[in-house]
Amino acid sequence: MKDLGDGFHAFWRERHLCTLTTIRSDGTPHVVPVGVTLDAATATARVISSGGSRKVRNVLAANEADPEGAVVAVCQVDGRRWSTLEGRAVIRSDRASVADAERRYAERYKPPRENPSRVVIEIQVTRVMGNV
Repeated sequence: MKDLGDGFHAFWRERHLCTLTTIRSDGTPHVVPVGVTLDAATATARVISSGGSRKVRNVLAANEADPEGAVVAVCQVDGRRWSTLEGRAVIRSDRASVADAERRYAERYKPPRENPSRVVIEIQVTRVMGNV
């Protein structure tokens, strides 16, 4: 990811609404708007969410079936510029992971509201597509 160029990295630091696609148990896609942060050095994307949300439940269910993690995608679009990150997701609920994800979210977007049931959907990025 380090070799994707300054435009790519700048695009993922700009404030953009993104989508997260998870897979339901029946195999159909579940697509929702989210905020995403990207740590290009570790190829890790993060989405903060309530622990009981459908997207979190989809990831947890997929992880039961495949210990490598749920297959997911995050995407952002700004006119002709777009980027999709695909990868394997796991849920992190420990306080350190949640606090780190909240800090990253606040840097890109704004401080998130209080949510005692917050978790992190942590995505190890395996494929990058786009026109940035």
